[in-house]
Amino acid sequence: SLIRQIRAAGGAAEAFCADISHSQAVRDMVAAVENRFGPIDCLVNNAGIAQQKLFTDITLEDWERMISVNLSGVFYCCQAVLPGMIRRHTGSIINLSSIWGITGASCEAHYSAVKAGIIGLTKALAKEVGPSGIRVNCVAPGVIETEMNAMISAEDRAALADETPLMRLGTPEEVAECIYFLAEEKSSFLTGQVLSPNGGFVI
Repeated sequence: SLIRQIRAAGGAAEAFCADISHSQAVRDMVAAVENRFGPIDCLVNNAGIAQQKLFTDITLEDWERMISVNLSGVFYCCQAVLPGMIRRHTGSIINLSSIWGITGASCEAHYSAVKAGIIGLTKALAKEVGPSGIRVNCVAPGVIETEMNAMISAEDRAALADETPLMRLGTPEEVAECIYFLAEEKSSFLTGQVLSPNGGFVI
């Protein structure tokens, strides 16, 4: 597992689980992390769900679940870590959106809506907490070879690759490099930005 790899390389790692659609569960998780490792310097809001449905087929439960996990979850996690970051006058928050939050996607209206919301939240929060020395940025990946996209047929994946100027889909490692860049000091003058590793699919 990833945790074993980190430990084998001499690092310290541990998994803490929570249903991020519940604010108290998030607060409890953050408290447990801080108890174990101390202050949180960097937050990556990467948890999310996806669903493909015609707009007229989206149920109220589909809509509310999409918002509670993909948007409210980001809100809860940011709220839980920000007091400590503000006190220490330092911190980096990286929110994961999607190219569909920029362009919209047919049959993914609710997913596109929450991913656009994450971009708006990122920009607003960056302005608000910048004076406290905290950076807030967003990564909006294109089509990436992940478990979430495994539901897309091989034919559709090939078509998406053909529409991409670099003629392929992205890898999780390429997205991780963007996240790492935004977390470290090399990006110390970047805040409120949307970095989109998408192979030229959206320019």
